[in-house]
Amino acid sequence: MHDLYKFPKMPGLAAALGALALFVFAGAAEAANPLELNFWLSGPRYDGRLKPCEAALSTITSQFQEKESTYWNSSLRITSYGQIHEIAFRPWQSDDIPRRYCGGEVMLSDGKMHKVYYSLIEDGGFASFGQGVEWCVTGLDRNWAYNPACRAAGP
Repeated sequence: MHDLYKFPKMPGLAAALGALALFVFAGAAEAANPLELNFWLSGPRYDGRLKPCEAALSTITSQFQEKESTYWNSSLRITSYGQIHEIAFRPWQSDDIPRRYCGGEVMLSDGKMHKVYYSLIEDGGFASFGQGVEWCVTGLDRNWAYNPACRAAGP
């Protein structure tokens, strides 16, 4: 059977007609009503009150041991810390989430020393409750989350 209605193939023309129809038949943009104007949206209120660097060491110790045993089938543990110091506090704009960046050294159960870099984050805990901790032990960032050499864990 023959096709009685043949149209030339013009994809560019079809796209142009579709865009024109979108603008012609679309409704006008309206301003926000009073209930949509930041009603109860006060925004985050960060106080910048973060614990000192030493407060995160127990969290790092337990998370390191859990990560090594669960994901890497390793019995490595952190046995001691040394030279813990603050690297930066809120190094960016004051509107950013407050962080305290710290560094130091760790002694592992295999007798080797490694550098550790970590940050304490205001409202960075589970479901934004409490302070969160992000950390990296150089040489043991096996999934390269903070590569190279844990530089991404710092400011």
